[in-house]
Amino acid sequence: MSAGHLQQRHGLARVPSVPDADDDVDDPSGAALYFADASGAAGAGVHKLDTLAAYHVGSAVTALRKARLAAGADEGLIYATVDGAIGALVPTKSRDDRDFFVMLEMHLRQDYPHFLTGRDHVAFRSAFMPVKHVVDGDLCDAFTDLPLATQKTIAADLDRTPAEVAKKIEDARHRLL
Repeated sequence: MSAGHLQQRHGLARVPSVPDADDDVDDPSGAALYFADASGAAGAGVHKLDTLAAYHVGSAVTALRKARLAAGADEGLIYATVDGAIGALVPTKSRDDRDFFVMLEMHLRQDYPHFLTGRDHVAFRSAFMPVKHVVDGDLCDAFTDLPLATQKTIAADLDRTPAEVAKKIEDARHRLL
């Protein structure tokens, strides 16, 4: 799969990708992908791109750049929105990190059901398309704002101490900065 560029509309950040070509395609030019559907009927529809990631950032993205913000830092997609917000999409280093942050986000959605917007977190981040392969860093940062008893409960479910969870969140933030 070859990754495309980040595209957005109405605050939805989406990373499209051209799907892998089938080995049994009779037309090596690929024109059939755009002018026919699976049944072979010409003009039946435009080929659809795969979505690698989707996430509602809240407002229209006006600037986007792949960059490192510091020497030795990880590279990420840095974006700015029409209302002045600046954000970043940064890949995780390992599957363990991804699983950790997915579980942390799941717990925080339960403890902060109306975080940031006053409405359901998943409904907000999936406003135009279901959120896919993106963890909300703002929500994960809210872990340290929780009461200590709640932090201990969440950390125990993640097989860590609250200090280890806070350190992991801070390390992820500093990978970009």
